Amino acid sequence: MKDYSGFIFAAYAFAAIVVGAMIVKIVADYRDLKRKLARFDGREIKP
Repeated sequence: MKDYSGFIFAAYAFAAIVVGAMIVKIVADYRDLKRKLARFDGREIKP
């Protein structure tokens, strides 16, 4: 089983990086959309 431990670790690390990047992208998009909607509504929300 030791032969595959590097591959398994790399696969989990890659998956964690991808999921983390998706979370960062979603949060950034949410904040941007919230700011745009506040501007559209006539209110300004500070980040």
